[in-house]
Amino acid sequence: MGPKRYWLMKSEPSTFSIDDLMQSPHKTTYWDGVRNYQARNFMRSMTVGDHVLFYHSNVDPPAVVGIAEVVKTAYPDPTQFDRKDKHYDPDSKPSEPRWDMVDIKYVRKFARALTLDELREESKLKGMVLLKKGSRLSVQPVSPMEWRHITSLG
Repeated sequence: MGPKRYWLMKSEPSTFSIDDLMQSPHKTTYWDGVRNYQARNFMRSMTVGDHVLFYHSNVDPPAVVGIAEVVKTAYPDPTQFDRKDKHYDPDSKPSEPRWDMVDIKYVRKFARALTLDELREESKLKGMVLLKKGSRLSVQPVSPMEWRHITSLG
């Protein structure tokens, strides 16, 4: 097992919020529906014990709201095979699944949400993927220094 790594995962709170995660059975859920190859590859490189910043996107204001932990490594996302699911991918075959998901578990909610604007003000976070212009990835790496800084703010 290598060193613990850190990630940021975006979710629209109207779809699935940190409170939904907290109220899930065993405070655990699967992270399905990722349909971006780079985000999928990041999930494929996650290991059990990696920590995740839970980010509320598509809300005013967008913000980091808490922490989760990876509890199951990447495995095929069944929504890719379900014709009735909005994440259905007709080109993905069960023998060669294209899309994966991981399981995450609630760790804690921050005392207050750390807004995107607030994070932009932090000089220590200048290089963070989240803050790069045009960054839209739903799953992205976070450096250990960025992790420490954000968790100290939260």
